[in-house]
Amino acid sequence: MAEALEAMPDDWTRALAVVAHPDDLEYGTAAAIARWTGEGREISYLLATRGEAGIDILDPAEAAPLREREQRASAAVVGVTSVEFLGHRDGVIEYGTVLRRDIAAAIRRHRPELLITINHRDTWGGTYWNTPDHRAVGRAVLDAAADAGNRWIFPELTADGLAPWNGVRWVAVSGSSSPTHSVGVDDTHLEAAVRSLLEHRTYIEALTDQDPEEYCRDFVAQVTSSSGGRAAVSFELFTR
Repeated sequence: MAEALEAMPDDWTRALAVVAHPDDLEYGTAAAIARWTGEGREISYLLATRGEAGIDILDPAEAAPLREREQRASAAVVGVTSVEFLGHRDGVIEYGTVLRRDIAAAIRRHRPELLITINHRDTWGGTYWNTPDHRAVGRAVLDAAADAGNRWIFPELTADGLAPWNGVRWVAVSGSSSPTHSVGVDDTHLEAAVRSLLEHRTYIEALTDQDPEEYCRDFVAQVTSSSGGRAAVSFELFTR
């Protein structure tokens, strides 16, 4: 229950959100991001793929630039202007040193205090299986938080001018079945989250026969609800 969770820390100014696909951040997390950018915090997005394998009726070569455009438009709705794509292949992201290095490099560039990602566990709770891309990226984010601060891991990054950054204080995992913290959101943040998700219209129209706006409103309401009636976004917060 969101009201039983600790409040998210608020003594930070920069965050980097790292996920696998366009739309990963829009399924609830965007409401919190809308609140944070509205408070003047700086948040950047890093996506491991361009989501090219996510729409069955579109060839990946056609889907990739479309989904990239939708993601940039989606980010802009909640006040995020920095959106980067690593170019890993959608659906077959491999956990390992290549992925960890790419994320560590981004951490060194952006120098965040907070990292945001989505559920890295095998399931979403119970028997609803998580995707391999989410698992790989989430685990790599947790590891890269430390990699970024160690000059002897990926020394080539230092040689390329990316000095170690050991300033990551937390990694916040959304969609976790074991949340520890939450951030309250109001109607303005929720409306921004709905409009942000709705920017992924091509993906949503291929995903469901439901009216896209109705689908977005229903989903955002579901993932931000609490038994106390106050909307909130929950996270599993890992400290460093």
